[in-house]
Amino acid sequence: MPATGAVPATGFLAAYDAPLLIDGRLRQASDGGVFDNVDPFTERVLGTAAEATSADAREAVAAARRAADTTSWADDHGFRARCLRQLHEAMDRHREELRAMVVSEVGCPISMTRGLQLDQPLADIPAMAELAERYTYERALPRGTSGAAGERLLLRRPQGVVVAITPYNYPIQNLLIKLVPALAAGNTVVAKPSPLTPWCATFIGRLVAEETDIPAGVVNILTGTSVEMSEQLVADPDVDMIAFTGSTAVGRSIMASAAGTVKKTVMELGGKSPHLILPDADVPAAVRWGLLALFRHAGQGCSKLTRVLLPRSRYEEGLQAAAATAAEVAWGDPWDERNIMGPLIGPAARDRALSYTEKAVAEGARILTGGRIPQRMPHGYFLEPTIVCDVGPRDTIAQEEIFGPVAAVLPYDDVEDGVRIANDTVFGLSGGVWGGSVDEALAVARRIRSGTMTVNGSYWYGNDTPFGGVKQSGLGRELGVIGFEEFLDYRVIGHPAS
Repeated sequence: MPATGAVPATGFLAAYDAPLLIDGRLRQASDGGVFDNVDPFTERVLGTAAEATSADAREAVAAARRAADTTSWADDHGFRARCLRQLHEAMDRHREELRAMVVSEVGCPISMTRGLQLDQPLADIPAMAELAERYTYERALPRGTSGAAGERLLLRRPQGVVVAITPYNYPIQNLLIKLVPALAAGNTVVAKPSPLTPWCATFIGRLVAEETDIPAGVVNILTGTSVEMSEQLVADPDVDMIAFTGSTAVGRSIMASAAGTVKKTVMELGGKSPHLILPDADVPAAVRWGLLALFRHAGQGCSKLTRVLLPRSRYEEGLQAAAATAAEVAWGDPWDERNIMGPLIGPAARDRALSYTEKAVAEGARILTGGRIPQRMPHGYFLEPTIVCDVGPRDTIAQEEIFGPVAAVLPYDDVEDGVRIANDTVFGLSGGVWGGSVDEALAVARRIRSGTMTVNGSYWYGNDTPFGGVKQSGLGRELGVIGFEEFLDYRVIGHPAS
């Protein structure tokens, strides 16, 4: 059932100015262009953001290149750590403004800002600042034994100029897990957030410019809807690395463009993650846990467990639990602390999710719950919590990422069949196994090709946990030391013995 709540004071949003940050200056687009930022719950325009041009993109990259090549940013590890601590302190001072901003432009439940939407990534910044100081950037290798014998040094150096392209679903978290380690490792950054959620990034850019000692050009923030501007960033020969989170289709396009100058890419892409519930599991508990996690934030997460795999012998029991869970979901006003599900980001996202349910029915599946745009909400891009059952492993709804509150339920015959279905996808980002025996569930989890797995609902996320996918779910890792090292290159120097 939908729940409603009072909206806290957000008056500052009405007067918010969302500028670009280029070479240390907060400014509007070179041609003065702007675009609307829409609240997905109220469907009203919150305000505007600067529409960066290709010329702005070139200027931002040039500034980042100068800062990378002509300042001490790459080598002054202590200074970088101090600047990151300043950023953390500034964001902490403005935490409630950021909270209001992310709820307003994303439509996520405010309860989510206590975790991944804001508080968790903010709390993780000091650990990365500490890593910037204590990391070993240079070490001696054993003396060479071939050719002219001498000393050898192994260096870890910044990649250089990093372009960070982030999606709308977790705008602060997705920006910080790229921006912070990139800066900690000594890189300069040009960040380009989703045009659906531009304000969070520009607010952070304002804090960088006004409340930290980060030098001009080290951090640049571009907002805009222009495909040409984005293509300019990706193809620019002065860019050394692309860090991207988004769909697999867009990731492929970025990789193709980056190949022209052989840029390094770190890609966190799509998923179609399985939740394999074993025959000896507590089926109602497993189904409930997985579906509540899926419907949280209206399914707008790449690692959501969107395929529910039930043993055929307990299929009807699982469907009953699924229907009961869907009825339990608290959805509606994102400002209401009781709600776990708000609207989708926009009408296109809602209509896309709805189209998958319609295609599933055409392919022989059945809608167990939902599948409709709710009439009881006067506004907001909502779709009812939806469960589609009797899905075949090769059905479209079982193979393609939806990014909405839609679960596909598939029966399987035995554990071997379940593992086969779980792996029968081009994706490999996340997954889950639930069983009566933890040891058996863990053994099954090891057989599923996925970057991350959960067993019986145990949470794997942490600031020390490398996150990323296999197969077409991406390349490289984010978070922790491994994620930090993605932003460093290897170099070797041989020199005569001293």
